[in-house]
Amino acid sequence: MSGIIYKVLRYSGVAWLWRETLQRKRVTFLLFHDIAAEDAERNFSYLKRHYNPISLKDYVNAVHNQTKLPKKAVVITFDDGHLSNYRLLQIIKDLDIPVTVFLCSSIVGTQRHFWFRHIEAVKYGVESLKQLSNDERLQKMMIMGFAQDKEYNDRQALSCEEIEAMKREVDFQSHTCFHPILPQCDDATARDEIVISKQQLEAFFRLDVFALSYPNGDYSDREIKLAREAGYQCGITVDSGYNDLHSDLFRLKRFSVNDAKSNTELMVKASGIYALIKHKLHKPSYGYKPSLS
Repeated sequence: MSGIIYKVLRYSGVAWLWRETLQRKRVTFLLFHDIAAEDAERNFSYLKRHYNPISLKDYVNAVHNQTKLPKKAVVITFDDGHLSNYRLLQIIKDLDIPVTVFLCSSIVGTQRHFWFRHIEAVKYGVESLKQLSNDERLQKMMIMGFAQDKEYNDRQALSCEEIEAMKREVDFQSHTCFHPILPQCDDATARDEIVISKQQLEAFFRLDVFALSYPNGDYSDREIKLAREAGYQCGITVDSGYNDLHSDLFRLKRFSVNDAKSNTELMVKASGIYALIKHKLHKPSYGYKPSLS
């Protein structure tokens, strides 16, 4: 059914109209995760033809200095730091396109796994686990055979060597240490996840860490306060919408594109119209919410 919706929104001209009007004077943030190289090459080429890709740092500086940005500016982001991201390095170089990857600092460079990809978590229901307090989730997953500091036989995240090879071309930022649902954490855990991640990435990889992507797009006033105190300059959500020079830097909006398999799907998702319609019909479970503490 989604394929039909994409075609309707594209060939009716609606997605084109949104791109050329609503997005013209705004900045669009797009979210990818674990995309295949061939899909990334097609997606990035499309974005470079129809938008003006800018770096996250350029956007933040423009907000601080209130300087003009190019029309139809787009910021390309990836969450987590999946090992497949390394396969995109040559594409990023060839297209000369700015990309930001948000890393889980205590998972990259190890053979630890992402909790939400654990087979028993998937069977149980990842969405159900997200609703538990962080301690309850970790206890339940321990029964399932998962521990967030366990080293497995294979890896799911970028290695230290891959990050070193990529960091001249890719902007690496923070996605916490272990990717918890931050509002489900107690105060101490939330603080550690936000503060220690920045410290680890700066110490281990000599990165300039100024941005935090809230895992799962979940955040509260507490997370914003902690991020500010830790020295971050901005926080990235998955709230649907566009950004401009007057946006709240700690509640930056972003559209999820993920694994768009065709230019039609990408065109519709990148315009923002698909997410906005979808969320009007079904309120997303993620986003701003009160913390447990």
